Amino acid sequence: MPWTKDTPSVVSTGRDDRIAERSRNENWKKPPRRIETSECITCDLCLRNCPSEFGAIFNHGLDVVIVPELCSGCPVCVMVCPVDCIYVDEHWSPTEDQMWDHIAPTAEGGAP
Repeated sequence: MPWTKDTPSVVSTGRDDRIAERSRNENWKKPPRRIETSECITCDLCLRNCPSEFGAIFNHGLDVVIVPELCSGCPVCVMVCPVDCIYVDEHWSPTEDQMWDHIAPTAEGGAP
C-alpha cells in the first residue's frame, strides 16, 4: 500500500511527547526532510498535507520550514510539492528554542 497522509502510523508517534522533550523518535529509521527556501514558492501544499500525527511543517515568517524532531521522513510532502524543493536532511540540526516556543501551543490542536 502506498504511503498517504491517511496511512496509519505503525509506531505510536507521541507528537505531544516529542514537542515536550524537543526530541526525535529514536525508532524512525529515515532522516527528516528539509525545505530549500530559495526554491520554495510557499504554496503551503506540504504544510496542508503533512500527516497530523507528525505535524512537522510550519509557516515561519515568509518561509515554510520542517521541524526535524517532528518529521518522520515520510514522503508525503515530497509527493505534493510542485517545485521539488524538499530534500532528505541527513545532517539536520536541532530546532532553535524560538521555533519551539511557536510550536508548543499546537500540541493541544491549535493552529500553528
